Amino acid sequence: MLQRKHSCSFCTFWTPSRLALSTSRDGAATLHWAQSHQSRVQATTLSRHTMPSALQCSRGDDGTAPSPASALPLARPGSHPGATPQPGLPPPSTRSLPALPPTELSALSRAAPAMAAGGCRWRSCLEVVSSRQGQRVQHFQQAEDILLTLLEHIHAEEPRFLVDYSRNLEAFEFVLCASEDAVVVEVPLRIDGDALRVRPCQPTDSGSAGHGQLGACSLEVPSVVTGVGDWTSTGTTDRMEQIRCLAPGKVLQHLKELLVSAIVQCQRRSLLQPGDLSAENLKEGAMELSLLVRGGWRTIRFDVVPVVRRRQEIPRLDGRQRDRGFPEGTLQKATGDAHFVPASNHCWRPSTHLPILKLLWAVDTLQGPRLDSLRLLEQLRSQDWREEDGRDGLTFNHLKMVLLWSTELFPSPEDWQDLEGSVYRLLVVLLRCLATQRLPHFLHPEQNLFQGDPHRLASLYPKVEAFAWDPARFLRFHFGLPTRADGVQADPAFRALLQLPAKDGAHWDTAYFDVLLSQLQVYHIQDATRRSAMSCLLNKLRRDIPLWS
Repeated sequence: MLQRKHSCSFCTFWTPSRLALSTSRDGAATLHWAQSHQSRVQATTLSRHTMPSALQCSRGDDGTAPSPASALPLARPGSHPGATPQPGLPPPSTRSLPALPPTELSALSRAAPAMAAGGCRWRSCLEVVSSRQGQRVQHFQQAEDILLTLLEHIHAEEPRFLVDYSRNLEAFEFVLCASEDAVVVEVPLRIDGDALRVRPCQPTDSGSAGHGQLGACSLEVPSVVTGVGDWTSTGTTDRMEQIRCLAPGKVLQHLKELLVSAIVQCQRRSLLQPGDLSAENLKEGAMELSLLVRGGWRTIRFDVVPVVRRRQEIPRLDGRQRDRGFPEGTLQKATGDAHFVPASNHCWRPSTHLPILKLLWAVDTLQGPRLDSLRLLEQLRSQDWREEDGRDGLTFNHLKMVLLWSTELFPSPEDWQDLEGSVYRLLVVLLRCLATQRLPHFLHPEQNLFQGDPHRLASLYPKVEAFAWDPARFLRFHFGLPTRADGVQADPAFRALLQLPAKDGAHWDTAYFDVLLSQLQVYHIQDATRRSAMSCLLNKLRRDIPLWS
């Protein structure tokens, strides 16, 4: 039995290893060393008075908090079929760029909001947020141990359901998120996904509303693919030809039965303690299997979904520059595999959950407090931007998409020099999306992620705008009612800027968002070409917008 030591800024523990089964894309079995989660010694948490300050663990000299990735152990080597073992999340950057000299600000009567808040307050709030990440990692690992115990029992009973041990991306997301959102856990199927044929899902085949979802499809099983007969159903093509299709409803039902059986077996063998797990959220007809699992003092919800993975071409960007703002090759690595999850009992749909997390992972390797900005806005979202009934008009998934767009729209390291400026890069993109009630998906821009109740988005907009004008009011932590946005006077010209028509990708470029930054007095860019483009657009907009005096 090998011993592997993991360490992070908050905890240190020893982990035994063992031989585990992994599979290639076509289902061929191989043996490798995998981390033993059942026998793992729980991480020892440092006491509050000895826990190192987030500022002491900074990326550089700018006082930003340590990367969430630095608090995670290396990934288990058994990744999804055919994937290269992941070396773990990248360490935080130790480089920082020198501060730029101040530049002229736009001529608005109010003081610069970011300056009024004071850099110390921004860093203090970030320190509080980041101080909890070590504990969240430990809680995730404890809950993950229980879940993997069940998945291993399922694999032992049915080898076609594989166990994916590389959960660093899910842990990475869990650390970043301030609320207790469900953690999506994909269970790969032991099937040659590349041999399947993807066909548009026909309404006559679906038997449910699943065919109406974006990208809904049927996965035709050719005769060369064997061993999945009990998972198939008969479908028809456009020419009314009968074909065999992989039926997600049958796969889900089989997985659910095995999951319930695994829970019973683990309880009988005392592998689960009372209160470790609740299956009360297993709903009939749901497209995911929801489990409530205890991790430390918190309960974590895992949404277990079967997934078919197959190679695909990189999505077309419709004129956008590939990898703009990201490390070279990021898009290809993140989107090389298509992930199909159930949309209905008869239809599958492509899932971008893991590709988006891989893009976030890549963002964490770039210079500047980019993920710190996401964490601050996520804290505000969960604390002050909720609806009165407690529901979320804005979700963490929305904020992830805003960060990815900000990374592309502001590709220069000059934009990410300090925490305040970085937060405002995300804010102007978010405000534009709220004002137009359109947030395009980063990989599929034709998809609007803000579809839903328009009144919720309309009520959310003044809260976000109030923070943009007066961040000092919101940069504090409390457990009571949300901070009210009353008394913050909105600028009608600024709102008119945000509400400019958004058809055909208009007003979705760096120059436009530079104009928004200049109106918030947080535009400190030195690049002459970029400043010239911003000034030209600003002069044009002043002529076109009547409210602008």
